[in-house]
Amino acid sequence: MNRAGGSERPQEQPEERQQRLVPPIPAQGQEGVLQELVLGAGQPPDPGISEEQRQAQEEWEALEVIQSGLGGTSGAPLPPISFTEALQHFQSAELFESRGKVRTPGRRGILTALLRCLRGPPQLRPQLRGEQELVLAMAQCALDDSERVHMRILQTIYQQLTRSRLGCPRYGAHWEELGFQGADPGTDLRGTGMLGLMQILFFVLDSRTLPLAREIFQLSQHETQNFPFCIMSVNITRIVIQALQEERLSRECNQRQQVIGVLNDLYAAAFLQLSRLWRRQQGTIADAGFFLKELELSTKKKPRQLLKSLEAYLSCGLQPPSPLSSQIHFTGICDPGAELEGDSRLI
Repeated sequence: MNRAGGSERPQEQPEERQQRLVPPIPAQGQEGVLQELVLGAGQPPDPGISEEQRQAQEEWEALEVIQSGLGGTSGAPLPPISFTEALQHFQSAELFESRGKVRTPGRRGILTALLRCLRGPPQLRPQLRGEQELVLAMAQCALDDSERVHMRILQTIYQQLTRSRLGCPRYGAHWEELGFQGADPGTDLRGTGMLGLMQILFFVLDSRTLPLAREIFQLSQHETQNFPFCIMSVNITRIVIQALQEERLSRECNQRQQVIGVLNDLYAAAFLQLSRLWRRQQGTIADAGFFLKELELSTKKKPRQLLKSLEAYLSCGLQPPSPLSSQIHFTGICDPGAELEGDSRLI
């Protein structure tokens, strides 16, 4: 390589320089090379290697950072995120655009209100309205490449489902392997927004539901009974959002004095129910619409039964039965009325 000040070495062609700087990839393949470089990141250079080999290694390290990150500007792979930290981000965010899409319930007539009191589900208590607004605001918040927390959520989901310690590119076929429709997960979040990712994040991070999440993910990879895991998850989130908006969950929310805990547990319970239907009836992707319709009916009409089924399933483990979600209290925010067309079909 020519240095400033001149050199007697003849001018190289670009392809000659590339062959000289980049050593042949060994039998373990490029992925193995990148993994070794990640494990050795931050270590002092080996004094036994030449200057050219050191430069080649630095180029591979830079390539790995680009490939494994999710759009961060720091140059380092993004750290995983906890559900609590992600939730705190949305609690503190203004979500102005989402607030503009919020649809508040219309005022009811006296007769409608009277009939509701006599035989309908109870209304959500006023002190829980702020939490409901936050939940629905997240459903209107789009995935943003420039928002570091969004990218950490996406990467944590990838790592938990694949059991990988490495990051992954923001776009690519690896998202299809997780059950998104294409190379960009953001295009599959219509009607659920970041709430769709937050519910997956809850599912794969909670120590009680993680084994169930991985079991369902494994079922989704079945040779003949496969289904797109993340697309199915987004459809379940759409169903539970509808149940919340129709005030089908008010009784449970009022009893437990929380909204998002009930919503997350109902999501997990619905996914459990779907997996049982899928196994029992040997479902295939052609049956997805039928199963989702059944799931929608049971989620809206019998949410308590679904929640008890999940509690019984989880209590079969080593842990004693306990409330499904810790109490989470919220400060005020926004509320979108997500349009949930196509309830019983894959989006």
